[in-house]
Amino acid sequence: MFAFHLRRYTQIFIGCLISGAAMNIFLVPAQLLSGGISGIAIILYYLFNLPIGIQLIIYNLPIVYLSYRVFGKLYAVDTIIGMTLFSVCIDTTSFLASYNTIDNRMLNSIFGGVLSGIGFGIIFRADSNTGGLDVVGAVIKKFYSFDVGTAIFVLNLVIIVIGIFIFNVNTGLYTLIGMYISAEMTNKVVAGFNRKKSIMIVSPKAEQIAPLIMQYLNRGVTFFHGEGAFTRQQKNIMLVVASLTQISKIKSIVYALDPTAFMIISDASEVAGRGFTIKNINPAELAKQNYYDEDEDKD
Repeated sequence: MFAFHLRRYTQIFIGCLISGAAMNIFLVPAQLLSGGISGIAIILYYLFNLPIGIQLIIYNLPIVYLSYRVFGKLYAVDTIIGMTLFSVCIDTTSFLASYNTIDNRMLNSIFGGVLSGIGFGIIFRADSNTGGLDVVGAVIKKFYSFDVGTAIFVLNLVIIVIGIFIFNVNTGLYTLIGMYISAEMTNKVVAGFNRKKSIMIVSPKAEQIAPLIMQYLNRGVTFFHGEGAFTRQQKNIMLVVASLTQISKIKSIVYALDPTAFMIISDASEVAGRGFTIKNINPAELAKQNYYDEDEDKD
């Protein structure tokens, strides 16, 4: 249990460090904003030179209390830890803003969004948060059945409009680009980069197709028993998860045996299990092992 919590909080710290560094390396030198409470803190930093991290702690105090009242003690503790680490990481890496290595605002917006998105994704994968609008969005959804993503987007849009009025339109538009990229990267990190393809095949020749896929591609096949709504015929539906490079081979096998086969190919993420996160077993070896096991049972 101790090792689990140590790994989890280390992960949260790394995520906070990456996001905090991204803000100081890319956003602050280019006078760009970010989403959430951080956007408000950055605006006041530009206007009055107030430390961003300290501002975040102050602004998040009522949000921490709100999270405690609505979601309970454990959620509030996680919010405090994430918020504190993020605030500390922002202020301790503030010296990086003085280097101003990139003088192109578009590049700052893009790479700031990428790096901060990676950091927030790591935090969210640890089932934590940094306070701010994430908590507000969750509260809104709980009481008003409003989508969290939509709620956060609307609140961020308000921050962008404020930035446009205080600074200029370019600042708001570049900020919007960075926020979009950050959200996309966050989603990719949370969903995982272990992306595969999920293939569903409907064919009356499923019994002939499945052994070829297992033999030549060493991929498992799962049968679902279905019935055609129009013909009322019983049929086997095959489910296969494979890599992108194996798609063409699977299609060749399927259409060679059944040119009229119905096939659906979709994206799959966080694929776990035998053949992906666990070493696969060759079907021939498995059949051979089962043969010997049956002989032993007979003896």
